[in-house]
Amino acid sequence: MDRLKSKVALISGGARGQGAAEARLFVSEGAKVVVGDVLDDLAASLAKELNANGRNALALHLDVTRSADWRNAVAACEREFGGLDVLINNAGIFNTSGLEETSEELWDAIVNINQKGVWMGMKEAVAAMRKRGGGSIINISSVAGLTGSSGSTAYHGTKGAVRLLTKAAAVQYGRDGIRVNSVHPGLINTTMIDIIPKEQRQFITNNVVPLGREGTPEDVARLVLFLASDDSSYCTGAEFVVDGGLTAQ
Repeated sequence: MDRLKSKVALISGGARGQGAAEARLFVSEGAKVVVGDVLDDLAASLAKELNANGRNALALHLDVTRSADWRNAVAACEREFGGLDVLINNAGIFNTSGLEETSEELWDAIVNINQKGVWMGMKEAVAAMRKRGGGSIINISSVAGLTGSSGSTAYHGTKGAVRLLTKAAAVQYGRDGIRVNSVHPGLINTTMIDIIPKEQRQFITNNVVPLGREGTPEDVARLVLFLASDDSSYCTGAEFVVDGGLTAQ
């Protein structure tokens, strides 16, 4: 129950879904958590839940496309809990449009959140982690960052970029004791994939995913916990897939 004892984590997109599952699991393992999101009410509600047995969490507004919000979030980690040890770049948006159907405005919106937001988060977190003698950055990519499909062009592009941004940062900051890894979820049962028709989701689950079920936010959170903890002390610059075997065939 103490795998993250004395560690401070910042989770973007932390108010619901995978981010909320990570926040709950982290607090149960001894961490202090800053929940950053644009969904202010949901973030505040989650922080209230996490603080039921002590001061374990703080909710704040975090638009990952704004550098001022990132600076404020990192400063809050240091001011409220003494530092920053773990960054989870979890915020993201999904769209199924193909290449020709993707407008310039949609492309920019997806790139700004999924790709620029990850870069900006890492950029602002590194100095705070150096002060602690190191840290762990976990960038949530997707199986879409490993393979192609018949749609979701901008999403694929950004999630592939996250994979290589992760590797670049891992090489640059390894000597500072900062580990950087990417996580690649498959079909995870969150509101993000509600835009996929139920019949299509069911077909994929029944015929494509070897384990025969959709993943849960907790499935992802447990992998993220491993990467945030010292159990993964020799892991950096790597991809960790949590997809029920979707990309194995």
